[in-house]
Amino acid sequence: MATETVAKPRTSARVHVQKFGTFLSGMIMPNIGAFIAWGIITALFIEKGWLPVPQLGGFGETGGKPNIGLVGPMITYLLPLLIGYTGGKMVYDVRGGVVGAIGTMGVIVGAGIPMFIGAMIMGPLGGWTMKKIDSIWDGKIRPGFEMLVNNFSAGIWGALLALLGFYGISPLVTAFSTAAGNFVQFLVQNGLLPLTSIFIEPAKVLFLNNAINHGVLTPLGVQQSLEQGKSILFLLEANPGPGLGLLLAYAFFGRGAAKASAPGAAIIQFLGGIHEIYFPYVLMRPLLILGTIAGGMTGIATLAITNSGLVAPAAPGSIFAVLAQTSRDSYFGVILSVVLAAAVSFLVSSVILRTTKHSDEADLGDATARMEAMKGKKSSVASTLTGAGAGTAAGAAAGHGGVGVLAGPVRNIVFACDAGMGSSAMGASVLRNKIKAAGFPDVKVTNASIANLSDTYDVVVTHQDLTERAKPVTSSAVHYSVDNFMNSPRYDEIVELVRDSNTEGGTTDAGTSHGAHAADAPVDAAPAAAGATAGGAAAATGTSEILARESVVLTGKATTRDAAIDEAGRLLLARGAVDEGYIAAMHEREESVSTYMGSFLAIPHGTNAAKDHIRKSAVSVIRYPEGIDWNGKEVKFVVGVAGINNEHLHILSSIAKVFTNKEQVARLEAATSEDEVLELFGKVNA
Repeated sequence: MATETVAKPRTSARVHVQKFGTFLSGMIMPNIGAFIAWGIITALFIEKGWLPVPQLGGFGETGGKPNIGLVGPMITYLLPLLIGYTGGKMVYDVRGGVVGAIGTMGVIVGAGIPMFIGAMIMGPLGGWTMKKIDSIWDGKIRPGFEMLVNNFSAGIWGALLALLGFYGISPLVTAFSTAAGNFVQFLVQNGLLPLTSIFIEPAKVLFLNNAINHGVLTPLGVQQSLEQGKSILFLLEANPGPGLGLLLAYAFFGRGAAKASAPGAAIIQFLGGIHEIYFPYVLMRPLLILGTIAGGMTGIATLAITNSGLVAPAAPGSIFAVLAQTSRDSYFGVILSVVLAAAVSFLVSSVILRTTKHSDEADLGDATARMEAMKGKKSSVASTLTGAGAGTAAGAAAGHGGVGVLAGPVRNIVFACDAGMGSSAMGASVLRNKIKAAGFPDVKVTNASIANLSDTYDVVVTHQDLTERAKPVTSSAVHYSVDNFMNSPRYDEIVELVRDSNTEGGTTDAGTSHGAHAADAPVDAAPAAAGATAGGAAAATGTSEILARESVVLTGKATTRDAAIDEAGRLLLARGAVDEGYIAAMHEREESVSTYMGSFLAIPHGTNAAKDHIRKSAVSVIRYPEGIDWNGKEVKFVVGVAGINNEHLHILSSIAKVFTNKEQVARLEAATSEDEVLELFGKVNA
């Protein structure tokens, strides 16, 4: 019998470079604030700064001892360590970040120069290797020894990585930095630096610039700035002039929606620093890339002639950020470079717009969609170009809560609720198992509170009463609204969305219902979700500490929803897991959004603001054989939840597994002892 296989999508070299650049950018961008702080301190307090202070700028002597200052230590230690920690954390959470920072310290001391490239190597390397090492003994550590093993393994491996960085990586990175610096000097001395615009400007439009900018230009620029007090390299890509000139040309000589939207786009690009907003205009008329190249070359040539530069990276590439980081002696040259870059870009782009036919010009909406496809996600500024409805599927069902159109494969899905503690964790577990059973184990499904959401997810699933709260902070995501987290028909649509977007030839219109191919997919018995989401905390705590026999009641006394919440909360209180304030917060949560999950199950828990009332993680289980009314739904099982650091997710995953299996639910209804309930929920009895 032939075996059906799922075709894997082909990934182009451009996409690989994009991903690499995005990864590099992910290490740099969260720490841009630290770069800016360093730039301000440098501009103000160095010997040639606006307000020279020897003790801060690191020049001169005090009491016969050289002043160290802030500038040198920050660039030598603080910034590389932040990058190394961030890179490790991206790969393996906080544990990976700590080990990555330890390894980074090795290259810092070994090289003796700012080690940004070394940090971008050692950070992810530390996180990845620590993750692999932890997987060796995952689930094999005897209870009570987890902390000992985790701490010593991280310490020992971190020390070895520091030695590797000192003796192995730092010489290689130093040699690379020296060679790259010499190459840049060669370009500058021979007047060839403006030619880099031939590569940088097209790379920006294709979203390939991050690999160049954050992988090479920023590290080399920082080194050059430390030695010379400024660097031209910070403005090779960030100069807002070329984009401004292009948009002004459209404002004067464009047509239709492109002409109408260009002035607003110019304000966002020049003042806000969001350069991607002009990319669709180039994609509509690819020949216009000549205008931005000419503008970029003019700007770089101006900087080189006037010997101007910035003291630190300008991010985002706003004129305000550029001026804030401009060296004290470079304001004339920097401002002139922006003005001339915009002027040349405007002139060349205007000629192209006036002398070429408009009949073959693509629609701005199509160009924006192409830009988003190349970017790999929905653009946060797309609605400025094509209206508020940009990127929204016209045929989206109302129940979806505003489903969008994906620009690439689904990589991460988040379930969001008010506290991120109970209902979202259950829903994430159910969908994770469905997606895994459909053959996509690499799709990450997590849960979070709405307060902790960021615009980094492909798909966001929320209760229908919470969708409008989640949308503003996750504007680039596809949104699904559900009325219960256990067995919503939306899950089958999400599985089909993953299937279509993550396989070759699939469509990505999330607004289309694709049937229920995964409706009867078996639920994975292993609650892998909890381990992934909790970062191993659940395994370390053990379910026997979360759900105890005294917290299981086979016949509840309550006859109403509020009384059942009180009963579940009192069991948590009796365990010493919460204080009285938490029970009040459980009622508050229920009044805002129902915790009814489907399959006769409700999981009342506190609000996000009530986490201070939790003393330890615990779960209570109460059965109501006759059922109680829960906002018009019949509930026979009430699971009270209080969780710290996601320790409770392991047991919630087991509960989710049970309640997606009708046979298991029937066993729960027929259970005659607490031990039967505990056994079904995966408790290992002592």
